[in-house]
Amino acid sequence: MWKILIVEDEKPISELVRMNLALAGYECRCVYDGKAAADLLTDHRFDLILLDVMLPEADGFELMEFIRPLAMPVIFLTARADVADRVKGLRLGADDYIVKPFAVAELIARVDVVLRRYYKTDEAIGIGDVVIRPGGHSVTREGKPVELTPKEYELLLLFVQNRGVVLFRDVIYERVWGPGFLGESRTVDLHVQRLRKKLGWETRLVTVHRIGYRLEAEP
Repeated sequence: MWKILIVEDEKPISELVRMNLALAGYECRCVYDGKAAADLLTDHRFDLILLDVMLPEADGFELMEFIRPLAMPVIFLTARADVADRVKGLRLGADDYIVKPFAVAELIARVDVVLRRYYKTDEAIGIGDVVIRPGGHSVTREGKPVELTPKEYELLLLFVQNRGVVLFRDVIYERVWGPGFLGESRTVDLHVQRLRKKLGWETRLVTVHRIGYRLEAEP
């Protein structure tokens, strides 16, 4: 089931959108300000974000800067109909822009279109008993879902795309967290440890002493 995050400070609108998307078969979660959305996105991944522009704490344009590296599609929902605002939202990386008031049927249709366009393939990647479906951002182990944070998922894809290749810690750090991220020096190591535990990859995801990590290629 597709997971959608609704970031809208007007609760009646948020609930209306949530209710109708749920009836259309989507799993929805609502937050009502930019900070709450950023906090939630730190540890949870969604297939699509519906994002209001005029939000308390941090507005939608500011939040978009936070969302962009997470590789999640975004549809802006806003009462601001100015062409300049629409252009700004799209240039920041939004996939669509819907002006309020809008018809629910149109919203659902646009959600469907963005999801189909963004997730063009759901070709599974199998590594042992772990199956990754990039199209749905889902991971299973022995047929059971594995809950990964957004950064753990990005880290997993990086290793999968570079199977058999030694990845330096600084390369991993830059590719997953970005060159401007200021975090602890052991950030990569801690995330690798959690990934190993969740996937049972204690022997498959190996440490290369003083260099970094390598995901062993299939035998």
